[in-house]
Amino acid sequence: MPLELGLIGATGIAARTMLGKADVDVRAVAASDPVRAKEFAGRYDIPLVYENYSALLADPAIDAVYISLHNAAHHRWAVRAAVAGKDVIVEKPLCLTAAEAEELCFAAENTRVFEAVATAGHPWQSTVHEFIESGRYGVLRSIRTRMTFAVPAPGGYRDRPDLGGGIFYDCASYWLQALQATIGLDVTAYEGRSTYDGPNGVDRDFDASLHWASGAEAMLTCAVGAEHVAEHLFTFAEATVKLRNFLRPVLGAVPLNLVVTPASGDREVIGFPPTAYYEQQLARILDEDGDDLAAARPRIELMEAIYSDALSRKENG
Repeated sequence: MPLELGLIGATGIAARTMLGKADVDVRAVAASDPVRAKEFAGRYDIPLVYENYSALLADPAIDAVYISLHNAAHHRWAVRAAVAGKDVIVEKPLCLTAAEAEELCFAAENTRVFEAVATAGHPWQSTVHEFIESGRYGVLRSIRTRMTFAVPAPGGYRDRPDLGGGIFYDCASYWLQALQATIGLDVTAYEGRSTYDGPNGVDRDFDASLHWASGAEAMLTCAVGAEHVAEHLFTFAEATVKLRNFLRPVLGAVPLNLVVTPASGDREVIGFPPTAYYEQQLARILDEDGDDLAAARPRIELMEAIYSDALSRKENG
């Protein structure tokens, strides 16, 4: 039986990730603007339009909901969906604070929750994890990640700190999930820094760092800009491992290559078959044994800690 899905939010990301997919029937949509919801439903042949989110959650035929609202609303509607007995798929970040994550865990005792991190589960992550665990190239010394996203359209939530806007919240889930899958998140220290010089005092640049007892460190540099960038550089004692374009704003399947450059010897390129991120993400959701909440919770806790550290540095000059 196909998954009967309701959309909370009539958004472009909902259309890209959930519409026209095998094994999923989008049954209904609701949006803050009912007119926009009706237009969205007409464009994509969605049978039902509900006047509000609560009405959609009351539909007993809906198995799961996909939430793509502004970041500050993710937690509230994820909790309500879980209480209504629906499985929940939430655009990243799942929520914004450790307290919100804890409440969601309590509400979702009998349902499944997924943070929609499209890059999760790509085989490059298990390959790099094996490099770290085996010591093939010696100890891991550092991970440097650089991400640049397009300047957001004016007037949207990304320029509103009160709605969970800012570049760090756009990038943090991708960064922390990759670290979780490769080295783990058992860190001993963290830092966050931003100039907060965007509209309404939002962060349009952000630097973060994590430190492990082993001496390894991870650094994220993210910003808005004209060029889309998403790359990792793992530096081991005896080699570097570089991955470019780990996230691309495209719908189709894309290839990825790990470029391994040993301190001595020839460079090796490890190629992976083209992968469609949204199809891979949907496969995780359709897996009857799948559930991302336990893994997402430490990511949210660390994201909040880093963001709070950056705010405290700003306030203290």
